[in-house]
Amino acid sequence: MSDFMLPDIGEGIVECEVVEWRVAEGDVIEEDQPVVEVMTDKALVEITAPEPGRVTRLYVAQGDIAKVHAPLFAYEAEGEQEAEPATAEGSQQAAASPAPAVPTATEPAGDGASREASAKDFILPDIGEGIVECEVVEWRVAEGERIEEDQPLVDVMTDKALVEITAPEAGVVHRLHVAQGEVARVHAPLFAYVPEDADDQAAADSAPAAEEQAAPAAKATRRVESSAPATRESPAAQGRGPYGRIPAAPAVRRLLREHGLALEEVPGSGKQGRVLKEDVLRHLEEQTPETAAGQPAAAATSQAADGHAGTSAPSSAEGEVRVESLRGVRAVMARRMVESASTIPHFQYGEEIDVTELLALRERLKPLAEGSRLTLMPFFMKAMALAVREAPILNARLNDAGDEIHYLPSVNVGMAVDSRSGLLVPNVKGVERLSLLGIAAEVARLTEAARAGKVAASDLKGGTISISNIGALGGTYAAPIINAPESAIVAIGKTQWLPRFDADDRVVKRAILTVTWAGDHRIIDGGTIARFCNAWKGYLEAPESMLLHLS
Repeated sequence: MSDFMLPDIGEGIVECEVVEWRVAEGDVIEEDQPVVEVMTDKALVEITAPEPGRVTRLYVAQGDIAKVHAPLFAYEAEGEQEAEPATAEGSQQAAASPAPAVPTATEPAGDGASREASAKDFILPDIGEGIVECEVVEWRVAEGERIEEDQPLVDVMTDKALVEITAPEAGVVHRLHVAQGEVARVHAPLFAYVPEDADDQAAADSAPAAEEQAAPAAKATRRVESSAPATRESPAAQGRGPYGRIPAAPAVRRLLREHGLALEEVPGSGKQGRVLKEDVLRHLEEQTPETAAGQPAAAATSQAADGHAGTSAPSSAEGEVRVESLRGVRAVMARRMVESASTIPHFQYGEEIDVTELLALRERLKPLAEGSRLTLMPFFMKAMALAVREAPILNARLNDAGDEIHYLPSVNVGMAVDSRSGLLVPNVKGVERLSLLGIAAEVARLTEAARAGKVAASDLKGGTISISNIGALGGTYAAPIINAPESAIVAIGKTQWLPRFDADDRVVKRAILTVTWAGDHRIIDGGTIARFCNAWKGYLEAPESMLLHLS
C-alpha cells in the first residue's frame, strides 16, 4: 500500500481545501483518472491517480484542509494486488505445470514481496520553523544495511543548519527515496525501512512454493508483452489518456511551468503519450537558441558552412556555462535579502571610530582571558547592549501588520559568519547579562559551529540587532541589508592606522575603523540612529567607561 502525497500545486501554496472526492474507499482507479478536486487560494485544481490500483483510504474528508507534502489518500497499486497469495484453484493449476527457473542472483519473489509489504516509509519531519525542504548532504547507510534505533542515517542541510536524521527503530534499510545531493521535502518519504520484527517475520515466511510464484510471474510477463506494442506507436497515435488529459506527473507539470511551456508542446514518450521529465529536458535542449544578430542558430551554422558567417556565432573554445542550483542557505539568503530590501525602507548612517585605546586595552586583557580568544567582537557587542539603554528602539521591531512596535527585553546580537554553506547569522543571547569573557566564549562557539555548518536552530532564532564584520576580510565600507525582522544592522570596516590631529593640533597615528549603520526608516529616524551610534562610539573610544555600567 502506498500513500499519495499532495504535491506542489502552485508557488507558495502550502495547503488547500478538499472540494470533492471523485472516488470512494475500495474503488478501482486507472492511471491519470481524476480522483479529487482541491481549492487553493488561487484556483480549483484536479488531482489525478499516479498509477492503476485500488483506493484503500481517504485521509482528508471533503471540506477539510489538506497540507502540501502530507498524505492525501492511500492506494494499493495494481502490481501489489496481483502479488497477493494465489487462490486454491490457481495454486492447483500452477502445481500441474513446471515453474519457470528463477535466476539465482535475484531475490526470491516471496521474500521480496514480503519485504515490500512490510516496509515502512520514514516521513521527513518538521526540522525547523518555516522549513519545507532540505538538501541530502550525505547518506550514512545503504539499501539493505541493518540499522539500530537512533543510529545516524543521513545528514541534511536546511536553509539554517546541518541536521542529522537518526533511525526511528531497529531494522533494515529497504529503499533510499532521495539521492545524495537531491532535495527532500518535509512531510514526504525520505527512506523506507523494514522494522526488525517485520524483517524477522519476512525471513520466516521466505520459502514460498514454486507453484505460488508461477502465476504472478506469468501475469507480469503477459503484462510486459501486451504493453510492448504501445511503446512502438507513433506520437500521434498516443494522443491523450483515457480521461481526455495528457498524462504527466505533478513534478513534470511544475517543470513545464518553470520553463513557460505548455503540456501540448512536448511530445510524450511514455505510455498513452505520457510526458516524462526526460521528454521536457530533451525538448528544452532541442529548442533553437538565437544568435546575437537575431538570426536562428541553424541559419548561422549554415552560413558558417558556406564561409559567410560573421563573428556573431559563439566559439566552441569558450566552453560551456556551468550551472549550479541555488539551494540551502544561499537560496534562503537570496529570498530574505530581496524581501528585506524591497519591503523595508533602509536608512544609512556612517561614522568613524577611533579604537586606539580599545586595541591597547585588549592587549592588556589577553593574558587574563582564561584561554578565550579575545577579539574586538565582544567589546562591540557589550558596548551595543549598553547603548541600547539610551535608544531602546534600535532593539525593537515592527509587528507583521506594521501597526505596533515591540520593544524586546533582551539584546541578542547576531553576527554574520561566512560559512562553507553560505552566510549564517547566529546570535549571542542576553548580551546585557554576560561578561566580556562570556560573550567571547559564545562568539567562539557560534563561529566554529557556523563554519562547520552545524549551528543549532535555536542559535539562529531570536536575534534583535546584527553586526557584519566585513573588515575581517579587508573591506572598508559596506551598505548592509537589515536581517528582518530586526530593525538595525551595522557593517564594521577594517582598522587602519591613519594620521589625525590631537587636542594640541599635532598629527598623531591613530587606529580608525569605519562603521555603516542601516536602520528601518519606518521606526528609526536619522537623529535616533545618530544618538545611538554616538553612545556606542563613546563606549568603544573610552572602553574603561563601560566599567561604570557593568552589573
